[in-house]
Formats: sequence, C-alpha cells, structure tokens
Amino acid sequence: MAHVSTSFVERQNLTMRMSMRRFTRLTNAFSKKLDNHIHALALYFAFYNFCRIHKTLRVSPAMAAGITDRLWSLDDIVAKIDAMAPAPKARGPYRPRNSK
Repeated sequence: MAHVSTSFVERQNLTMRMSMRRFTRLTNAFSKKLDNHIHALALYFAFYNFCRIHKTLRVSPAMAAGITDRLWSLDDIVAKIDAMAPAPKARGPYRPRNSK
C-alpha cells in the first residue's frame, strides 16, 4: 500500500489521451463502434509496452518485467496477431438476387 498513488493512474490516463486521438470526440479518429475502440486500445497498449523504449526505464516495460528479452517491432505485433487469428472459414455458395 505504500506505493499506491493516484498520480500513477492519472499520468497513464493523460499519456493515453495525448497519444490516442480516439478519446477526443471532435477528431476524425474518434471510435463510433465499441469493437473498433477496443482493438485500437489493444494495439496502443501492445506498442506502449513492447515496442517503445521508456525514458526512465531505458527499456520497454515488457523487458523491465522480464516478459521479453528484446524490443519488438510493429511487424512482430502484426505477426502475433496473425498467428492468433482463427483460420478463415470456407464461404458458402453465391446466391444471385432475384431480379425483377
């Protein structure tokens, strides 16, 4: 409990708001759909924790926590997303519309 402080949370919220315009309603990047917003947040947190070197840590947070031993690139994140995505299902037959 000695290390609990609202300052850390407020700083994280400010960093996220300043880094992502999806939280600002009057921009083109504002998320209208919840699913799009969730996916954008996931990409932001993956980049923030695995790809970005932080000034105070001098490494990424994932490296500081011992989760990874190297700095990731965006290509690594895309490869991880592709590896975890379900295989596409076969499409059904094409049904033409009834033309009148």
